[in-house]
Amino acid sequence: MVSHASNSSELWKALPWKQFRRNLFRLQCRVFKAVQRGDKRKARSLQKLILKSQAAQLLAIRQVTQLNAGKQTAGIDGKASLSFEERFALSKQLSANVNRWKHQGLREIPIPKKDGTNRLLKVPTIADRAWQCLAKFAIEPAHEATFHERSYGFRTGRSAHDAQKNLFNNLRSQSNGIDKRAIELDIEKCFDRISHSAIMNHLIAPRGLKLGIFRCLKAGTNIGFPDQGTPQGGVASPVLANIALNGIEEIHTSVRYADDMVIILKPNDNAQAILDEISQFLAERGMSVSLSKTRVTASTDGFDFLGWHFKVQRNGKFRCTPSQENFNAFRKKVKSIVNHSNYGAKVKAEKLAPIVRGWKSYHRFCKMTGVGSLLSHLRLRAYRVFNRESKQNRFSSATLLEKAFPPVSYSENKYIKVRGAKSPYDGDLPYWSERNSKLYDGKTSKALKQQNHSCARCGLKFMSDEAVNLHHIDGNHQNWKTSNLEAIHESCHDYIHMSKCESSEYREPDAVKAARPDLTERGEV
Repeated sequence: MVSHASNSSELWKALPWKQFRRNLFRLQCRVFKAVQRGDKRKARSLQKLILKSQAAQLLAIRQVTQLNAGKQTAGIDGKASLSFEERFALSKQLSANVNRWKHQGLREIPIPKKDGTNRLLKVPTIADRAWQCLAKFAIEPAHEATFHERSYGFRTGRSAHDAQKNLFNNLRSQSNGIDKRAIELDIEKCFDRISHSAIMNHLIAPRGLKLGIFRCLKAGTNIGFPDQGTPQGGVASPVLANIALNGIEEIHTSVRYADDMVIILKPNDNAQAILDEISQFLAERGMSVSLSKTRVTASTDGFDFLGWHFKVQRNGKFRCTPSQENFNAFRKKVKSIVNHSNYGAKVKAEKLAPIVRGWKSYHRFCKMTGVGSLLSHLRLRAYRVFNRESKQNRFSSATLLEKAFPPVSYSENKYIKVRGAKSPYDGDLPYWSERNSKLYDGKTSKALKQQNHSCARCGLKFMSDEAVNLHHIDGNHQNWKTSNLEAIHESCHDYIHMSKCESSEYREPDAVKAARPDLTERGEV
């Protein structure tokens, strides 16, 4: 006899997710274009349709319970996951209360900072995260039409590599980068000090959604600052921070990634006058410049930004390399696995592969010559350990080393920056699907070209909102023949393997992750 849980599982997996995504995306594109035309009344009307849409509600629940990195992090209610029945119940709850949603308290998790202090990660409950995700579906396309083109952090279709390329364009020899300076701007406790009124005054949303966002902000306030702060850990928080900071880029030529910012100065630019104007901009939003961490640096002296070190050499040539701090963190993580006494050589290789591949992929548009010898030392250390441990089993230490340190192609400064103020919500699917495909190389790139940049399972074009996975059709992760590989969405990949797991959340084995060649993760490990 088939259980009720099994029925719910099959019903959830059988939902028309492809059609849901199409319906939501169509509405989001209409919101984007309405704001572009200046018709905010029409945009708010369309946002109401998104909030009421069952497709959007179910997609929001799937996003926070299956796709997000923190999907198994419990909120204040202690729930770390939802059964299929609970997901359907949550969809009914969202539908009934979407315009009068009340947020529960937040679970506070201390996260160590570089200076030895802690910052509090404030995690909402799964239900609150689902509502925030639904709110983000409605808010994001409206504000994508207003965001500055030099803002790259936490935005769909943009990445840290776009910021890297922008700095290259400003500091290369053709732009006389040798004569320029940079202001390394640090905003003091940015996410903790953002004014709620600044967010609410700029927010494009219908009244019910505004009320929900206001309650979301109040749930994450700090003691002594009742009208400031966005909860770090909330799904909607990055978008809300971008809304508050939007416009700071217009003060002077700059590159912004969330609250990290570099301002480019020409020889005659007045650094103090620019900083005063930025301070005034931030003060109106409840924030301030950290004078102890903000400094003006000559391009020839170099500066760190997003895990890279940018410098113009004395001959005028621009160089970008992994920062020393970033490499040290990477080395520490590699050594902790290599020296782990409870892992065998094979397990170590499996755990190292995604870390090494992710770090190399993040830095693949850098000058890597300088760190080549440092990587060689790590490889040599790993080889000695593998060689010692592999004598007791059948695995070749050389094979394991190749698996643990997979090759990644490099092309210094060859990244193609996103064009102008383009957004995935502008509806230009060919541009975005082909652009997203170029972010991958090797076997994944070949599979994407063969499939015309579409998922082999659901048929939808690949966008930047979800990672591309390489699936082995026969289930054998040692079979890398082209005919056995297909590029699919991460969520489609999860559903293929879901039947192999009795739990409501599929967790891919480390061995499978290690075998996948082209998944990239941010290099700041």
